[in-house]
This record gives sequence, structure tokens and C-alpha cells, in this order.
Amino acid sequence: LAFKGIEGCIPFLHGSQGCATYMRRYIISHFNEPIDIASSSLGEKHAIYGGGPNLKLGLRNVTDKYKPGIIGLATTCLTETIGDNVPMLLKEYMDEFGSEHSPVIVSVSTPSYSGTHMEGFHAAVRAAVEQLADEGVEKHAGVNLLCGFVSAADIRYLKEVGESFDLQMTILPDYSETLDGTALEDYPLIPEGGTPVEQIKKMSGAAATIEFGSTLGEESAGFYLNSAHHVDLHRLPMPIGIAGTDRFFNLLGMISSRPVPHKYEKARGRLIDAMVDGHKYVSGKKAVVYGEEDLVVGLCSFLSEIGIKPVLCASGGKSGRFEEAINTALADYEDVNPQVREGVDFYDIEELAVQLDVDLLIGHSKGYTFSRKHNIPMIRVGFPVHDRIGGQRILHLGYHGAQQLFDVITNTFIERKQNDSDVGYSYM
Repeated sequence: LAFKGIEGCIPFLHGSQGCATYMRRYIISHFNEPIDIASSSLGEKHAIYGGGPNLKLGLRNVTDKYKPGIIGLATTCLTETIGDNVPMLLKEYMDEFGSEHSPVIVSVSTPSYSGTHMEGFHAAVRAAVEQLADEGVEKHAGVNLLCGFVSAADIRYLKEVGESFDLQMTILPDYSETLDGTALEDYPLIPEGGTPVEQIKKMSGAAATIEFGSTLGEESAGFYLNSAHHVDLHRLPMPIGIAGTDRFFNLLGMISSRPVPHKYEKARGRLIDAMVDGHKYVSGKKAVVYGEEDLVVGLCSFLSEIGIKPVLCASGGKSGRFEEAINTALADYEDVNPQVREGVDFYDIEELAVQLDVDLLIGHSKGYTFSRKHNIPMIRVGFPVHDRIGGQRILHLGYHGAQQLFDVITNTFIERKQNDSDVGYSYM
């Protein structure tokens, strides 16, 4: 996913064919777009003798067929376990087959037994910055935005926001077009869109980096740009809800020396008006929120703003910073004290949630079985959304995203009350 957000890039998994096949199927089911993921297709023999020859052959085939500008090479469990020295193999490959027309190759270590897929995502983004950003690039007024794992709709929204503040903004990764494109008569081998490599090279000279993430540590691309290239780092929680979006827009205003555009002030006002209108339907409801750590932190802040109490905040992530981030996000709400669990799966979540008498589940579609079993309404957000269409178009960020989420959540409660009524009604 991170490599799909770079212009002209082909993702390449160094490992068995099944790894790439499974990822293709998994990602296609959410985005409803074709996605090519190359593979070195290792078998039993290569597990014994090493995957170097297959890697080199695969890189040649991908270069000949796709003619990419860049190849994003990620390792898998198999190649990490047998100990393939990928940087050495890539050096040998460039010595044997490289030319001035060869694609750039960015490599990252991502065995799935080490950490979560979010840690792999951030590692891939950092690898792209670390291996592409120029050392001696001139300082410029541009701003880097490391938005984390958000939807294609969120990225398009962030682009619009940057333009409204008249900022030269480099968003990485940008899969807003590559994974949510238009209908075409001919299938392009590499879809248009993505962050241009030339822009990534210039990230080391930017005036500032804005990085979304409440649970990130020193492993992030933003931290690297700050420590290696002295680019000012502004790390913010995901701008979900009023407080988070206010913080983000105020920072953009400070960097750009411009006031918040009027259209966003109006959107904020409409959101507050909607919250007043719908408060009686949501106030005091209890919710289980689960998914990626940073998304859960942002959602919990938003839910508390609208009067819903998160009673369980759960994630499979293991950053060690999740609970602290939740407590910080909810510090202004004295009566909101959720249970916070990291490194959990749905067996754990269900075991905890059934004791809490919850009214709502908020998270990705993996929670549907639990929702159905216990007859609890569910709001789908984040990734993956495999049982509905349009997961890539869910807007989470900004005042506009909060408005959409508020309407969906409120109408879900109204529909539940309507359906549970003995007589039913057609007028609120």
C-alpha cells in the first residue's frame, strides 16, 4: 500500500508466490481496483539454496514488462528466515544488469512475524524517504505531509486543504488515484498517480514535516527527516473531529501565514449545528472502537465530543504507546474512562465487550461476525472493509469527515430505535 502511493512504482515481494497472491486478493477486496504485486516466487529449492537468482530474474522481468520508474521491494517471512542479504543482492543486480535507464529500487525489511502491518507500512514509508531524499537539496518553502494509513478519500481531501492554504505540499504516500481510479477502456500496467519521486527527493529540504500519528516513535519517516536533515517535525493526532481538525488547521495557518479559509470555517459551523441537532440521539451511548491504533485514538476523541462514551478501545497494534495516547485524547472528559487493550484479536474483544452492554461497534469489517452474533449496530471505518463497497471512499478526516461520520452514526441509532419500535414511525 505504501509503495502503491509512489508514482510509477511496482510493489515487489521477495518470497513465495502465495504471499503476493494473498495480498492482491486482500487489497482488491477493499479498494475494488486491480493491483499488481510482483513476486520472486520462491519454492522449496530456494529455501535451501537462497532466493538471490529468483530475485534478480524477477526484477529483470518486471523491468522489461512494466518499465517502472521505481520498484518497491519488501521482504517476507521466508526470505528473512533463510537470511537473504537483500541490500547485497540488489548491489549485485545493479552491477550485473543496471544502467542509467534502470528503475530505482527501494528495499525494506518486512517479515510479518515482526510487528504489525502498520509497522510495516511506516517502515516502507521511511525506507522510501531514507533511500530517495537528497542529501544536498536546497531548502524550500514546501511542506511534507506524512498522513499515515488513511483512505483514498482522505488523501484527496488533504490535497484540497493544502491547495486552500496555498502550500506546496508533498503527501506521502498518495494512493488516492492509483487505488481509486476512473473507469478506463484499456488497463494500464501502472496506473497514473502517486507521489512523484522528484518530490520525495526534495523532502529533505522542506520547511516542515507534518506527521499524523499519536503512537509513533523514532522509527517514522518524519523523525528521520528531522534527525538526518533537520526538517522541523510537527506530529499531530489524526485530525478526526473538531479538536483534532482545529489543531491541524491552526498549524497550517501558522506555517502558511494565512487565515483558515472561510469554507472550512463554514464546514465547522455546520458540523457544530448538526451536533446540536443530533445530540439527543447519541448522548450517553457506549461504543467499542477497534482498529489501527492512531485511527482508534482519533475516533475516540471525536466520539467523546459528540457525547458517545468509548468503553473499550482495542487494537492489534503493540506500540506500547496506545494507552497513553488514548488517555491524552480523552483528558478533557472526566466521565470517559475506557478499557484500553493493545495486541488483542476479536476473541479478546468479544470477551471484554459482552460484559460492557455496548450500543455500537466502530471499526473495520472484521467485526461483523461479532456484531451479528450479539445484534449490535456496527459502523465501518478504516481498513479493511471487505463486506461493503466504497471502503476507499470513506472520509474520516477534517470537519467534512466528522460531519459524514456523525450523520452515519446518528442515523444508525435512529434506525435501530425505529426498527425496534412496536408501531414504527416515519417522522422524527
